[in-house]
Amino acid sequence: MTHRSRRIRPTLAALATGTALAVGVAAPAATAASGGPAFLKPGELPPHPTSPWYAGRVTPGQPDPLPICVGESLPSISSHRTFWTEYDTNALQVTVVERSAQRAENFAALLRKKIRDCATTLERQDPDMTATGRYYGRLNVEEGADVYGLHTASSWGASDIALLSVGRDGRTVTFVKWAQMGTFRDAQVADFRKTTRTAVNKLY
Repeated sequence: MTHRSRRIRPTLAALATGTALAVGVAAPAATAASGGPAFLKPGELPPHPTSPWYAGRVTPGQPDPLPICVGESLPSISSHRTFWTEYDTNALQVTVVERSAQRAENFAALLRKKIRDCATTLERQDPDMTATGRYYGRLNVEEGADVYGLHTASSWGASDIALLSVGRDGRTVTFVKWAQMGTFRDAQVADFRKTTRTAVNKLY
């Protein structure tokens, strides 16, 4: 699936903000304070060629800034964890535990639709950007996970690539985003698929 559209920089790379202050800090425990599902660890992200990954704490609530494509759909019961490198590469995991497996299935379907429609949505928002979406297939892990790519480019020359995934295990849904400056040629799809599989296997 490929969509062409215009738009944005609502921050494929925004999560790198504040990285310099946190470099060198050991990653805290990767479990929500409430004892919820485990989150990814820095070493489980696609490897960066010249930098280790760093991680923030698992934090209740919606991430700030909200992630591209799905941000407005994330409920207040979300928990999230941000990741970054010493360069312009960042990642995010958001996990939601619903009241039932059916509600989780519906929520995962909503996130997938938001991602599929993202390029078209971006076109309506900013005529100075172009965006292209790709679908990288479904992973056979727990109740399944789907992997997508999104490239955005501005009229002034900025170019960002993001990989996005949605996975579910029972009544728990997780969304994972990896992003950096570049194009689809820079997308670490195989590594991100492995990261997504790991993220879903940590759910319960």
